[in-house]
Amino acid sequence: MCTECKKGKYYITTAIAYTSGKPHIGNTYEVVLADSIARFKRQEGYDVYFQTGTDEHGQKIQEKAEKMGISPKDLVDQVAGEVRRIWDLMNSSYDSFVRTTDKDHEEQVARIFKKLYDQGDIYKGAYEGMYCTPCESFWTESQLVDGKCPDCGREVKPAKEEAYFFKMSKYAGRLIEHINSHPEFIQPISRKNEMMNNFLLPGLQDLCVSRTSFDWGVTVDFDPKHVVYVWLDALTNYITKIGYNAQGSSSDLFRKNWPADLHLLGKDIIRFHTIYWPIFLMALDLPLPKRVFGHPWLLQGGEKMSKSKGNVIYADDMVELFGVDATRYFVLHEMPFDNDGIITWELVVERLNSDLANILGNLVNRTVSMCNKYFGGTVTKTGDEEAVDKELKATAAAARDKVQAKMDELRVADAISEVFTVLRRSNKYIDETEPWVLAKDDAKKGRLGEVLYNLAEAITIAASLLHSFLPETAEKIVAQLGTQIRGFESLNQFGLYESGTKVTQQPEILFARLDVKEVMEKVEIIRQAQKAEFEAEQRAMGEAPQEESEAGIDIEPKEEISYDDFMKMQFQVGEIIACEAVAKSKKLLCSQVRIGSQVKQIVSGIRKYYSPEEMVGKKVMVLVNLKPAKLAGVLSEGMLLCAEDETGRLALMTPEEEMPAGAEIC
Repeated sequence: MCTECKKGKYYITTAIAYTSGKPHIGNTYEVVLADSIARFKRQEGYDVYFQTGTDEHGQKIQEKAEKMGISPKDLVDQVAGEVRRIWDLMNSSYDSFVRTTDKDHEEQVARIFKKLYDQGDIYKGAYEGMYCTPCESFWTESQLVDGKCPDCGREVKPAKEEAYFFKMSKYAGRLIEHINSHPEFIQPISRKNEMMNNFLLPGLQDLCVSRTSFDWGVTVDFDPKHVVYVWLDALTNYITKIGYNAQGSSSDLFRKNWPADLHLLGKDIIRFHTIYWPIFLMALDLPLPKRVFGHPWLLQGGEKMSKSKGNVIYADDMVELFGVDATRYFVLHEMPFDNDGIITWELVVERLNSDLANILGNLVNRTVSMCNKYFGGTVTKTGDEEAVDKELKATAAAARDKVQAKMDELRVADAISEVFTVLRRSNKYIDETEPWVLAKDDAKKGRLGEVLYNLAEAITIAASLLHSFLPETAEKIVAQLGTQIRGFESLNQFGLYESGTKVTQQPEILFARLDVKEVMEKVEIIRQAQKAEFEAEQRAMGEAPQEESEAGIDIEPKEEISYDDFMKMQFQVGEIIACEAVAKSKKLLCSQVRIGSQVKQIVSGIRKYYSPEEMVGKKVMVLVNLKPAKLAGVLSEGMLLCAEDETGRLALMTPEEEMPAGAEIC
């Protein structure tokens, strides 16, 4: 949509996808989110450069390839091709797709490492600690949570090897000052607080930046038994692929686009992007990115997606059932700004039917059909206005600035909701004006023409604003109305739809309503195919597929209680409005829980399974009248109810249906 690019450059990146396997819809959400922002910035008039790609080195890749009996390069070629296929399937308008196995990237990583070594920021030493292979991270014993990786909760192994280290503490004070003086740098604010309180303020340890226990990585050219630590390798893609040269002859593309305007990434890797990456840049004497946004996760029914759990949803399966734009709509509209979103197949069907088929699709179909039925397809502005028109016009004309304000804050879901406000108001306008009644009176023909003109204009504005989010659908809408996506600068003006325009004779159904039962029958076929594929993959790597667990587990029975004993306990639904880790404990979280009109502070030993960010917004079951007690010096005024399996894994008990905070559990 950008023709003159009057507003200057805008460089946006996603995190690069790790090539250990096919990305699920939660991974795919990130590139769709970035694409919607990139498209909107182009529409505003920015010269956008949008980069994404794949992260292809590391121990996990090497180990998986060995199990599969193929080379690491063969493995990453396969997975990178799959990632790109899915990114393209989702209509992602990226300008560059970087692979960390690209020769130009690898050359610059080696040069960057040497530059940092020569200037004294990297030194040689030895590392002894606990290593998490999935996270490619070293940890000290004190950093572990219940003996496991504090990031992913999985097993760690002792590791001792010669390594190069980066002097993180040398730049820590400068980074703290930058974060404090640039409040927009880390977003949402909860991510900033986490980085400051948990990592920067307690003091940074020097970072291990090379490995010798595997060789799938960029070789340290002056010490070939070492390969560059995967995060130093991966993070530098943001500058290498646009032409940064550590020897001083960087490209015009780099000089034009750096610093990045927005790094978009999942909340689980924000530490690497807001601590390690800025410090690397400081050492290279480069400006820091303007904004780093750690988006929340998309959870399947409240759980992380996992092949072993059989609960993974893939973008291509969704597209097959619902289409590209319906899939884009769901992941963009259903993800909160800073809390995790929920996806289920049933919920996707519900949103498609209610929002896309009914509010949007039905509005367009009715409008085009009435134009054809009453005026042979010609839309004419007659000037026969009434007071009821004013609210529709005002709503449509105000939408652009409201959408823009939300997008400036990266509140994409809210921006889409502003567009749907126009669509809902248009549907209401039809009910108010009753065109079918006006059509029965020849004296009202001028009024009928004006009503249909107003609808065509409001829909054109809405479609133009939807173009960044649902590009194919927006193009179909304006094509049916005989017009084009309108320029951004004029979207706050009502009445620019050209009088005398002819709409299409056969309106296309944009989104057909779906039967949830029929969809779930297809989903079951998909699940069975995924299960078979997972088991085949396990066998190919020499790992026997896990048997399904028994129907249930038995626990030691407790003494029977009377009904009167039970009635002494008060259970209610609570909404967690704030949560933080308890400083003196590795196991405890302290939650502020709204129950009716009061807020209780409750301490729970669930830190291993839930981060503070995941807790906020959850509706949970609470034992309200438990006698207050102090845990690790913090007062607890109740108990959150959890289920526990035979391994000790916990899951919060939540209401099956939406219930208000304070609802009694009986």
